[in-house]
Amino acid sequence: MKIDARLTSEGVYALQTREIAERAERLGIAGLWSGENKHDSFLPLAVAATSTSHIQLGTAVAIAFSRSPMVTAQLAWDLQRRSGGRFLLGLGTQVKAHIERRFSMPWDQPAARLRDYVGALRSIWHSFQTGERLRYEGRFYRHTLLTPVFNPGPIDNPHIPVSVAGVNQALARMAGQVADGFHIHPFHSGAYLRDVVLPAVAEGARSVGRDPSDIELSTSVFVITGEDDRERRRRREDVRSRIAFYASTPSYRVVLDAHGWGDLGERLTAMSKEQRWEEMAQLVSDEMVDAFAIDAEPGDVGRRIRERYEGVVDRVALFDFFEPTQSDEFWEAIVRTASEETSAHGATH
Repeated sequence: MKIDARLTSEGVYALQTREIAERAERLGIAGLWSGENKHDSFLPLAVAATSTSHIQLGTAVAIAFSRSPMVTAQLAWDLQRRSGGRFLLGLGTQVKAHIERRFSMPWDQPAARLRDYVGALRSIWHSFQTGERLRYEGRFYRHTLLTPVFNPGPIDNPHIPVSVAGVNQALARMAGQVADGFHIHPFHSGAYLRDVVLPAVAEGARSVGRDPSDIELSTSVFVITGEDDRERRRRREDVRSRIAFYASTPSYRVVLDAHGWGDLGERLTAMSKEQRWEEMAQLVSDEMVDAFAIDAEPGDVGRRIRERYEGVVDRVALFDFFEPTQSDEFWEAIVRTASEETSAHGATH
């Protein structure tokens, strides 16, 4: 199992990307993932690539449907070149309202559209690398023009791993069919992984003659920890509120259904429309918090991560951003625990 970290673009830490990346690499963290909420997901990785030599750098995730495949292909190609082959492209669909109303882009049949998007990317990269004529005509995307003046040319590491993110079975199956990896939403539990994600990825892979173990599974996990009980309690309530927010999203109902909590999701959705955010958190029981989060002393976080995910997923990051205020000892213990116990065992999904 690889231990990753999430790179923030928020506030003062956005100005410390170079230092943060260098420290993560020094501590033995396997990969840094940059997300896309308020800020672009690619830009921080360009900075990190110039100050590191072996840590992997990825988007988790870049919003696919807000960009043409050609734009994403160029960004990924440049980052792969700059990083010396360490770039991992993670793509997500976002939800319909954001694609249509925030990005003013088309939305329909997200799993089929994302499959076509991945096919377009690989066709474009093939033309970049070989100089062959670009001829991609898919269901949603069509790329048939790439003159030499606009071709960035070959690179030393032309294979860019593409992962997709999703919550429901359709995207998990699609990942098994065409992607190199699948990003599992941080709002997950052991039951959801076992009963929903793993079977769907395996079904997709086997339908096209692939080995399910070839698809790299990644996730991030809510962690409740602290130096004293007061800090642990505060963080537990923060996670409770985060769970209430995610559980109120109708498209994430499948996670709750894995536990028989679907009715609660409907109540939370109704309350979210009334902006009753504080009341929503009160409906999230301790049982739910323990299902969706790891609660442990700082020195025990690595062991708990291993117990929950060993043999199930390949890469795990903490949901909280990697920040300079966190101690080296905390991260060194997590990385050491994961690597010592999984050196002879990989994910068996």
